[in-house]
Amino acid sequence: MRLKLLLQVLAAGSMLLPVAPVSAETLSGVLARAYRNNQSLNIARAQLRATDESVPQAKSGLRPFISGSGSVSGVRSFTKNGDSLPNEDSRSGTLNSGIQLNQTIFDGFQTPNNVRSAEAQVKAAQQNLANTEQNTLADTVSAYMNVLRDRQISLLRRQNLAFLEEQVRAAQARFDVGEGTRTDVAQAESQRALATALLNSALSQVASSEGTYFQIVGDAPRDLEPGRSLSAGFLPRTVQDATNSSQREHPAILATLFAVDAAAFQVKSNEGRLLPQLSVTAQAQNSYNLTDTEPDTNVSSVGANGLPGVRSLDVLTSNTVQGTVAAQLTIPIYQGGLRAAEIRQSKEVLGQREIEVDQTRDQVRAAVTTAWAARQAALANVTGYDAQVRAARLALNGVIEERNVGQRTTLDVLNAQADVITAQILLAGAQRDEVVTSYTLASAVGRLSASRLKLKASIYDPNEHYKAVKNKWGGTRTPDGR
Repeated sequence: MRLKLLLQVLAAGSMLLPVAPVSAETLSGVLARAYRNNQSLNIARAQLRATDESVPQAKSGLRPFISGSGSVSGVRSFTKNGDSLPNEDSRSGTLNSGIQLNQTIFDGFQTPNNVRSAEAQVKAAQQNLANTEQNTLADTVSAYMNVLRDRQISLLRRQNLAFLEEQVRAAQARFDVGEGTRTDVAQAESQRALATALLNSALSQVASSEGTYFQIVGDAPRDLEPGRSLSAGFLPRTVQDATNSSQREHPAILATLFAVDAAAFQVKSNEGRLLPQLSVTAQAQNSYNLTDTEPDTNVSSVGANGLPGVRSLDVLTSNTVQGTVAAQLTIPIYQGGLRAAEIRQSKEVLGQREIEVDQTRDQVRAAVTTAWAARQAALANVTGYDAQVRAARLALNGVIEERNVGQRTTLDVLNAQADVITAQILLAGAQRDEVVTSYTLASAVGRLSASRLKLKASIYDPNEHYKAVKNKWGGTRTPDGR
């Protein structure tokens, strides 16, 4: 009986991290899959590609607008004359076609400023994409480690239940031979029932973590290798270094700075609406006309040739080609206060963007401080909980031996086992936090990216699409052929 109990105790405390099989997935491989498949990240990439198109749209302000026109009209008329004059039946048709070119020569510098504003918006969107990438990778690490932790906790709960099953059997055996009491049996059965409920809760948490993993990564988790923290060289050495680096590198801050540039150019563009506007219009038009007039054959008349009863046919055609070139100068004087209100509004937006820079800096600074503290706490907790697990195991072994010689009760053994399982669960959580906080700190600093992590995935280059579309003059197909 003693040997069986000792083996059961060793089995209950033997696992801190699961042994990964040969085919187990690695954290790096899962990060690469999430980088390719994550829906939020792919949505942000599509949004950036749409933002890229704002640059050629802005450039169109000083490009020619050419349009063609055409029209066809027909008229049928019948005139009934008195005094024995012949009636008239006439038909006419007109065919018009033309082409028109409108070219803005000067628009108060609106187009150049709109282009610069659009370019700044693209750069801001690129930084927002980088920030989304950071958040996605950090969420992936958290989901990966949550699955590992919760699976480990469920296994510990299962082993604890097996240990308590053995305690119930041992307590019942001692009671049957008169060495124990009914209270010992009831206490063991109570702890077994509690362990069963806790195991069910742990299994439910595993299912929840695996669902979150699937949502972020795009695949169901299989066998996962234990995660590893980022190397010390990847992270800043001090919290001050981390704060200073984040203020320079974090994409959220860079995005707000580019948003300020975009708002400043928009102010200049709106101010340009108060300046004179000069444009040139060129137009070419071809007009073809046909008129057919003939007298009513039912009325006796004298035709144009002077012979009675002979019908006269009069068909007239004409073709006119016309070209026009015109220049138009518009000098704004007063537009009901609309332009002034737009300028004031854009200045307020610029002020808002400048405040958002300070707000984002404060948020990043707070995130760095929080991540640094969490990182230090996780490292300390791993050491502390590991020592607690070792001590709790020794205590449990001693309590079992003392119980066997009558110096301890079954309740003492159950309490000691509860201490062991609690310490093991706390250690599993601390090991999870050690890995997650290293990536969280890297994200808070602004260094968590696929390229820096050297993931085995094709790195998405946001400039590739931008360069392909920024100078386009036409074409409805996207660079990828859609």
